[in-house]
Amino acid sequence: MNQFIQFASIGSDLAGTAKDTAQRFGWDAPHFIAQVISFLIVAALLYKFAYKPILTVLDERRHQIAEGLANAEKIKAELAKTEAARLEVLNQANTQANKLIEEARVAAAKVREQETQKAIAAAEQIIAKAHEAAAADQARMLTDLKREVGRLVVQTAAAVTGKILTPEDQKRLAEETTRQLAA
Repeated sequence: MNQFIQFASIGSDLAGTAKDTAQRFGWDAPHFIAQVISFLIVAALLYKFAYKPILTVLDERRHQIAEGLANAEKIKAELAKTEAARLEVLNQANTQANKLIEEARVAAAKVREQETQKAIAAAEQIIAKAHEAAAADQARMLTDLKREVGRLVVQTAAAVTGKILTPEDQKRLAEETTRQLAA
């Protein structure tokens, strides 16, 4: 209880000090209440017409920023998808290009082989024709040679025997010479 009395005495001293300070500064209760009411009206008007719209604008900005961040994430995801699709298309294009190059190499090898075969066949034909021409030339030359040898034999026989040979003798000598040359 002693503490209560002590507290009451401190409270009365505090009240007296407050009255004394209020009188020294010229505090007036009706003016103070009017000032408080004016302040509350101004605070309410500021809240309604200034602070609340600013809070609304800030809330909208927060919402727009959140949407922007969400859209940025979506755009990043779409960009990643697009990049993956681009890389896949590039890989497919590279694969197709490599396949086409390989097919072209195979086709070129096949064409080269065919052209080589054609060239070999053409060369063989040329060689065969050359052999045929050489054989024909050799046969013609052999025939000419046999005829010339037969003529020379007939001339030699005529010169050695000293008699003029009849066409039958010449034919017989030419045939014998041809048979001997052929053997």
